[in-house]
Amino acid sequence: MATKISANNQDIIIVTGAAGFIGSCLMQQLNDTGIENIVMVDDFGVETKRRNWEYKKFIATVERLSLFDWLATHQPNVAALLHIGARTDTTEFDYAVHEKLNVQYSKDVWSYCTAHKVPLIYASSAATYGDGSFGYNDDHSVVAQLKPLNPYGVSKNEFDKWALHQAFTLGSQPPYWAGLKFFNVYGPNEYHKGRMASVIFHAFHQIAQHSFVKLFKSHRPDFEDGQQLRDFIYVKDVVAVIFWMMKQMLQKKWLPTNNGLYNLGTGQARSFYDLAVATFDGLDKTADIKFIDMPEDIRDKYQYFTEANMQKLRNIGYQQPFYSLEKGVDDYVRHYLKPQKFY
Repeated sequence: MATKISANNQDIIIVTGAAGFIGSCLMQQLNDTGIENIVMVDDFGVETKRRNWEYKKFIATVERLSLFDWLATHQPNVAALLHIGARTDTTEFDYAVHEKLNVQYSKDVWSYCTAHKVPLIYASSAATYGDGSFGYNDDHSVVAQLKPLNPYGVSKNEFDKWALHQAFTLGSQPPYWAGLKFFNVYGPNEYHKGRMASVIFHAFHQIAQHSFVKLFKSHRPDFEDGQQLRDFIYVKDVVAVIFWMMKQMLQKKWLPTNNGLYNLGTGQARSFYDLAVATFDGLDKTADIKFIDMPEDIRDKYQYFTEANMQKLRNIGYQQPFYSLEKGVDDYVRHYLKPQKFY
């Protein structure tokens, strides 16, 4: 049975980043539950993203930089705003690029949702945690102390800090809101991401071309080659959490005390070696893994361990299990990468 969320046919849901990796998967999640009253916001001139969104069901597309003009002109009744769009390139070291798209644009989204009393869910990042010196707890008290390792992480943390100040110091916030610190997300619809696509994506293509996978050597004595650990989360779990949160907010089951930042990983760190083996298994092949030096431009900015503390999300009622690494990679490889399908 389709989930009916809108109070009337004029209510819309806005999804920013709707043509991107996570945003387009979120579009499919919404469509699969009967929701089509969606306005998609993105840069639709990027041709490599077209197959991510062109077959989705929606009522309008709006270019990213035209969103606020469009809102002022149309004055729609917005049920919820899901702000997934961002500049996510961790190798882009010009902070001005990230500041414009990840900080100022997000402030404008927040201000709109505050003024119009629109529930907001936005994408933050585990990159905010830097080298993990302060742990991986989604505790508001540590946000100001975090030291991200790249401009992307800095921009995400700067907005988190600003949002917390607006909400809890100035009392200026949307009625319901959540900022989600995405850990290492993988899955379908990342075909356009190039160097920034997941290791599974690159491993799949390396196996197809060379029959082996290259992983980075460790440049720290406390980690063996390939044993760098990350919290890998399947994109289907990410969009399931976003959808659940949105339902809670729109059905007014979300408590104002729930407003804040949340980790979004599995809570289980796994090695890149395990991930590569799972990719081979998805192809029914024997693993063949070689190690190469890490590029120098990322060597001193590389996270060797991430693991989300997921208790906060569980405490507010989200009880669904997450895909294991093996099951998530298997689904991705067999049902999307091999047949070259989109979600």
